[in-house]
Amino acid sequence: MAAHDLRGVTLLKGALDAAGQAALVAELRAVAAAAPLFHPETARGRKMSVRMTSAGRLGWVSDRRGYRYEPAHPQGMAWPEIPPRLLTLWDAVSGSAVPPDTCLLNYYGEGARMGLHQDRDEAELHHPVVSLSLGDEALFRVGNVERGGKTESVWLASGDVAVLSGAARLVHHGIDRIRFGSSRLLPQGGRINVTLRVAGATGTDSP
Repeated sequence: MAAHDLRGVTLLKGALDAAGQAALVAELRAVAAAAPLFHPETARGRKMSVRMTSAGRLGWVSDRRGYRYEPAHPQGMAWPEIPPRLLTLWDAVSGSAVPPDTCLLNYYGEGARMGLHQDRDEAELHHPVVSLSLGDEALFRVGNVERGGKTESVWLASGDVAVLSGAARLVHHGIDRIRFGSSRLLPQGGRINVTLRVAGATGTDSP
């Protein structure tokens, strides 16, 4: 597992092998069956291009009320438990003794993207963020803690992990595009991004 640095973000190439990826996808399908994927809506009423759901004690949601963590899915059911395989990954790469209490699943279909943003809706922002890529390759862009300025990008492949911690915990980052069909992991194509965090409490902070 090779480690690289991108503007303070630690990139772990090939952190999860092919067998582990396939097993995890099956577990994530069970999560999505219990808490269906949905299109979040921004406070301005625009639907995001990704579909998402969550696992853990809390799940991230977005609607006209803003961005926040909630203890239940928008349809009312409790979030499923975080798959143990992901908890093992957190222990291996996060450097944190505090386990994650939320796991966000983003599905990127053809043409989906995610603009530059900060992960700042958590109650305590000193805990790391661990992000795992599954499926199609994605162009990952990293900027600065302050909005604007120079950015750098790298292609993430299936099984790659990015860890945002320390001074890089609040850097702006996003996904410019995916290479749809570049991986055979998901039969219908696309990319799953799995993000582990310590949310700590419900909140209504916005980037």
